[in-house]
Amino acid sequence: MKSSRYACWVALPLLVAVWAVIAQVTDTPLLPSPASVLHTFWRAVESGELPRHLLVTLRRVLISFALAMALGALLGVWMGRSRFANAVLDPLLVLFLNLPALVTIILLYVWFGLVEAAAVLAVVINKVPNVAVTIREGARSLDPKLEQMAQVYGFNPWQRVVDVWLPQLFPYLMAATRGGLALIWKIVLVVELLGRSDGVGFQLHMAFQVFDVAAILAYSLAFIAVVQLIELALLQPLERRASSWRSAGVRHA
Repeated sequence: MKSSRYACWVALPLLVAVWAVIAQVTDTPLLPSPASVLHTFWRAVESGELPRHLLVTLRRVLISFALAMALGALLGVWMGRSRFANAVLDPLLVLFLNLPALVTIILLYVWFGLVEAAAVLAVVINKVPNVAVTIREGARSLDPKLEQMAQVYGFNPWQRVVDVWLPQLFPYLMAATRGGLALIWKIVLVVELLGRSDGVGFQLHMAFQVFDVAAILAYSLAFIAVVQLIELALLQPLERRASSWRSAGVRHA
């Protein structure tokens, strides 16, 4: 694990060095140097444009992610615990899993207009099926012996969810969370590019109109850095905690 972290810190400067050399050799505006991108990034930060658009995009990501995880988890548990619900809803789930995100975005913009609600709803609709499929597998694998234990000790519904279901579903929730963030922020950028007047996706669209590659890279790298920060500061610690909990359970067993 440590060696992979060190390799990452070695590979990143090497990649930047290779990028700088290629940019110097080609000497074209279509591939600006790292220094040029950094200058564009800092200029956007000083003007306040980058923080403003970045916060708008992150707000959309957060709202869409929270709604998609909540709805997808409820749907997945219901389908995993009820054969009838699974039989009825599985064809719809397959349909939405194979529905292109672009089609959903365009239809919602046509039906509801270029409004914030349509943008968020388009992201949620595209993510809920993925969450539901993952959580459904976890709900199907719940240990029946633990269910019997909860019944014997008279657990109320809240205790059953928190103390019996949630620990078993946690790995599936983490998988849905990591996959959800990876998918949602990409869809949000497309939503902003097609129909919003703010956000990182909108800025990428504006930079594309004038072939400003430095601005495209500056905004893209800024958003990727924030997503990686969320991964390192939040998701990985949660995953390590879950792994340590499972390891402790195995040792005690």
